[in-house]
Amino acid sequence: MTDLHVVDATAEHVDEIVTVIHHAFSSRRVLDPPSTALSENATTVAEAIAQYGGLLVRVDGKPAGAVLFEVSGDVLVLRRVSVDPRHQGHGVASAMVGCAEAVAVRRGLARVRLIARVELPDTVEFWRRRGYSVVEQIEHNLIYAKAMPVERTVPTAEEMRAIAEELAGQLRAGDVLVLSGDLGAGKTTFTQGLGAGLKVRGDITSPTFVISRVHPSLSGGPALVHVDAYRLGASAYGSRAELDDLDLDASLEEAVTVVEWGHGLAEALAPDRLDIVVTRGDDDTDETRELRITPVGPRWAASGVRVSVLENN
Repeated sequence: MTDLHVVDATAEHVDEIVTVIHHAFSSRRVLDPPSTALSENATTVAEAIAQYGGLLVRVDGKPAGAVLFEVSGDVLVLRRVSVDPRHQGHGVASAMVGCAEAVAVRRGLARVRLIARVELPDTVEFWRRRGYSVVEQIEHNLIYAKAMPVERTVPTAEEMRAIAEELAGQLRAGDVLVLSGDLGAGKTTFTQGLGAGLKVRGDITSPTFVISRVHPSLSGGPALVHVDAYRLGASAYGSRAELDDLDLDASLEEAVTVVEWGHGLAEALAPDRLDIVVTRGDDDTDETRELRITPVGPRWAASGVRVSVLENN
């Protein structure tokens, strides 16, 4: 069994990281213009680690992968993502990137970004599989980014509405939100906060008798389309086809669409969406909820999601 460990880079790891970077980049075919990675040395790597940090991967005690960090605003930038050729194809890169994303979340950063060369199709495919999107291309350089999930422990319904109201300020026509969670967890409460932030007309309630409701804007912004897919998913004939019958495509580009109980049904509505999960504890008397907002697609990769409510909790 392979013993793989990912550790936060420190000054004592500098020589190992330099070695991994040189082994990784010297094994790649020569590009035009060539990579500058081989110019990294103990001094440059030590400076990078001291300022922003990085990661080192060891396999069976030997250095196998490395990455250096930079921070630009609310973005964690990955530099010199390197896997020693002797350890490629063994999950080193995936483990390292997963840990880098955890670092971004821990530091409260909204996105992770990196540069990949268009001439390296295997590298391009790796980042695509990891959920990264191309947000810009500069000559041969593809700028990849991925928005990080936002997680909050929410003590009250009022704070749940406040989070959603803040999120509404980042939404625009065409955005799709897929809401999932237990019965009574607070999905409709969250949608009420969105409605308040979007300044739409009408009380937002769970659409018990009408599967879909449209709430027009009172301020010239996008309408809110509120869909309850519970009966679609729960019925014997519930399917994506029944969701299609609602003809949501006709309003997607002009409205913000929220689909409760949409997991497994609504993801195909748009390549860009926010997957939102609200869960409750075992104690019915406790109002506390766990909220997770996962941005998907290039629209959110380019901007990220920021929620300041309860940020320091």
